[in-house]
Amino acid sequence: MISTENLSLSFGGRPLFENVNVKFTPGNCYGLIGANGAGKSTFLRCLSGQVDSYQGTVSIPKGMRMSVLEQNHFAYDDVSALTTVIMGHERLYRVMKEKEEIYAKPDFSEEDGIRSAELEAEFGDMNGWNAEADAATLLSSLGIPEARKDLLVRDLDDSEKVRVLLAKALFGDPDILLLDEPTNHLDVDSILWLEEFLLNFKNTVIVVSHDRHFLDRVCTHIADVDFGKITLFTGNYEFWYQTSQMALRQRQDANKKKTDKIKELQAFIQRFSANASKSRQATARKALLDKITLDDIKPSSRKYPYIVFKTERRLGKEVLFVDGLTKVVDGVTLFRDLRFTLEKGQKMAITGSDVATTALIQILAGELEPDAGEVRWGSSVNLATFPKDNARFFDTDLNLVQWLQQYTTSTEESFVRGFLGRMLFSGEETQKSARVLSGGEKVRCMLSRMMLQDPNVLLLDGPTNHLDLESIISLNNALIDFEGSLIVSSHDVKFVDSLVSRVLELDGENFFDLWMSYEDYLADEARLARVARGQK
Repeated sequence: MISTENLSLSFGGRPLFENVNVKFTPGNCYGLIGANGAGKSTFLRCLSGQVDSYQGTVSIPKGMRMSVLEQNHFAYDDVSALTTVIMGHERLYRVMKEKEEIYAKPDFSEEDGIRSAELEAEFGDMNGWNAEADAATLLSSLGIPEARKDLLVRDLDDSEKVRVLLAKALFGDPDILLLDEPTNHLDVDSILWLEEFLLNFKNTVIVVSHDRHFLDRVCTHIADVDFGKITLFTGNYEFWYQTSQMALRQRQDANKKKTDKIKELQAFIQRFSANASKSRQATARKALLDKITLDDIKPSSRKYPYIVFKTERRLGKEVLFVDGLTKVVDGVTLFRDLRFTLEKGQKMAITGSDVATTALIQILAGELEPDAGEVRWGSSVNLATFPKDNARFFDTDLNLVQWLQQYTTSTEESFVRGFLGRMLFSGEETQKSARVLSGGEKVRCMLSRMMLQDPNVLLLDGPTNHLDLESIISLNNALIDFEGSLIVSSHDVKFVDSLVSRVLELDGENFFDLWMSYEDYLADEARLARVARGQK
């Protein structure tokens, strides 16, 4: 269990939290949600002791072990992947090292014998004999092959480093587990494995994530950060979202009825207060008016961008024809002799390795040449693309108004400002340099650029990366309403499943064009068998 009492924290004179009193109990998984900047990550750092400038208290029962998903990918560069994972259980690792040092002594004393016996007993109590096997299993489950577990962390790629740090946090059955964006850089199968791990985890979990499917699967409670407070709700994210929206509508409807009644009473009082025969009724209505109180509905810190993709140009039946497409990179076949067509209104997901899916989308967008084959778009197609790597678009000192003006023929600054406003850029924010934008801000700018194109076909590679939950929901709803054709690659299960009825899996020399929902595809036994073969 971990709890806070009157926790308050300010930055630059602005209160982030005020008198937060909350208790997280064993056996539950708490999804910590809130708008960007609401303080989710800061709250986790307060709980873990990484931030101690707060007022109030954070209480953890003595003897309980806390584990935290670290964000510094370079902290263990000189340590092997397997050892890094074991270091997640600090006491166990210290015992292991002390044992090694004692047994390495050339002059083993009686005191050393007594101490080593004590260490062996403690080592056994902590299940130390299975430590290496358990750590290796975690690494394998998160997609790091057996052959790479003994490599130094510096020799792993960035996505593998993230997985090592996640395995380190999960290792050794901690009493309290704090996870900040644990699904970042994981493929779908690793995310599904993590979901199962947390479903079977018996202790306390507090997790920040922008993955709605993940939150729906693992969370027993939602901890909502808003108005400088943290409020606990029972249930997963979807239940919280539906009930919170319903409660807000009910308060708004109740206020509207009260407002209408107030206007009615005020009109009667104004009309008849000077009328002797009606004065008693007017007085009674004034007394009733004084009793009506509107509910205090605070403006949430959450803001939802307004995203709409119009299809001004009518799309013909034939949209895309792909014939014999092949791409090999550094001797690895990403896909060979790939063939498929896309028709009007069809929405399709592309799956496979990130390298393969990105390469195919770049080829379809005309940004990368295939080794063989042909891509032919229909004559009616007005294509808008969302690349996974957007850095080249923001290598400029133009402000946001100037940046977006590059992608429209309109000379009216107000027109461009309108599109920026839809994506939550207003006032001085529109004068920021494009070069200094955050990842989420860049994505919202790219979406503004796409909306200006009035596309009838969308090509999307990782569109939810860097977005907060509110922006993901807005984009998801816009794509559900989109009347054109769509190809998307994403690890966001709920996002993809809500959009597509067809999945194209890239598997090196083979490909599989499957007409099914994304959830059905993930559970497909033939796909799971292919994944298992690939892990051997």
